[in-house]
Amino acid sequence: MTMALRLRLAALTLFAALLALPAHALEIEEVTSPKGIRAWLVEAHDIPFTALEIRFRGGASLDAPGKRGAINLMTATLEEGSADLDSQGFAAAQEALAASFRFDVDDDALSISARMLSENRAQAVDLLRGALIEPHFDQASVDRVRGQVLSIIASDAQDPNHLAGETFRKLAYGDHPYGSSRNGTMESVQALTREDMFDAKARVMARDRVIVSAVGDITPEELGPLLDTLLGDLPETGAEMPPRAELGLSGGVTVVPFDTPQSVVVFGQDGIAMDDPDFFAAYVLNQILGAGGFSSRLMEEVREKRGLTYGIYTYLVPKDLAETWQGSFASANEKVAEAIEIVKAEWARAASGAVTEAELRDAKTYLTGAYPLRFDGNGKIADILAGMQLNHMPIDYINTRNEQVEAVTAEDVARVAQRVLHADALRFVVAGQPVGLN
Repeated sequence: MTMALRLRLAALTLFAALLALPAHALEIEEVTSPKGIRAWLVEAHDIPFTALEIRFRGGASLDAPGKRGAINLMTATLEEGSADLDSQGFAAAQEALAASFRFDVDDDALSISARMLSENRAQAVDLLRGALIEPHFDQASVDRVRGQVLSIIASDAQDPNHLAGETFRKLAYGDHPYGSSRNGTMESVQALTREDMFDAKARVMARDRVIVSAVGDITPEELGPLLDTLLGDLPETGAEMPPRAELGLSGGVTVVPFDTPQSVVVFGQDGIAMDDPDFFAAYVLNQILGAGGFSSRLMEEVREKRGLTYGIYTYLVPKDLAETWQGSFASANEKVAEAIEIVKAEWARAASGAVTEAELRDAKTYLTGAYPLRFDGNGKIADILAGMQLNHMPIDYINTRNEQVEAVTAEDVARVAQRVLHADALRFVVAGQPVGLN
């Protein structure tokens, strides 16, 4: 058996063996490297494996003016070769080390996920460092990945879900980066150059906005130098963060004509920030209103009683620079107008703040019971810790989160509902050929 095959099998065994750690059992330590890079660490030495999650705050929102899609294209090209390796050599080196790297970007953060065996950690870190510090961005790779992005953009233009979502974003966020796709447009992506990749990297991948979490077989004494090796040579500062978005949502319906027998609907209004004292009350209310699957009010009224959709859901969207309260569903063209009226009526009913004892109990039971199930492996725990830091949560949040959910009262729900929910402010975006909507 070759070394590469042995390591691959070992990695598969480790991934399969990763067990959930109860949320209350997590001991999170803040580690500061010699160069001042901070990270949150959970030690777990039962398996010789470490998960790293790295975030760069700002994400695709830091695209330079006129360069929409540059950070997305740059992120997708990071593993296409670095130092003395081309794209194939980089992939082969990962495989030989049984390491796994994943690069992604969204509106608020560029994300790197790394998984590595303890025996190969030094080599895996060196390999990842090359991608972060010395990427090639050779023209052939940029052009190949550009072609993939253009294909995605073309496909999205024929997807009613994408059309509805993007139209809602534009209405909500206007000219703010949130208001357009991080993929960019056909024109903006075609115009991007190799030099734009280096500029995009410098804008977002800087030490003043980095967040790190580590979970697994590594000590604080080992993690500190690792952070400096991996990230210490990044520039100290990046581009200036964008301003807060000024939400432009108002009540009404926007129709995006699209030839399909079933319309896709995205709807929403202004939302609530995660650091708002009423956030947990809103979180519980959202579970009752539309996030609770078949137990939610909207699912009961729109699907179960009237058969207007297969599913309808609501969700809080607290981005770094704006907050919305959104929902979505799909319905036959001849039924979508009725479904919208039912949503508005239920939104208005929820805005009164009245919830039953059973609704409140069931929502809190689900939210507290489901939370520990998220911690089903080192990688997911590391991801949660990175998200906590992105959202400015305290280091003990995991241990207090369920207590905060349990503390929500009917009076809390009523207060936030009356304060935040406004049925007449709901904007509905409908992609399709709806009947009875202008």
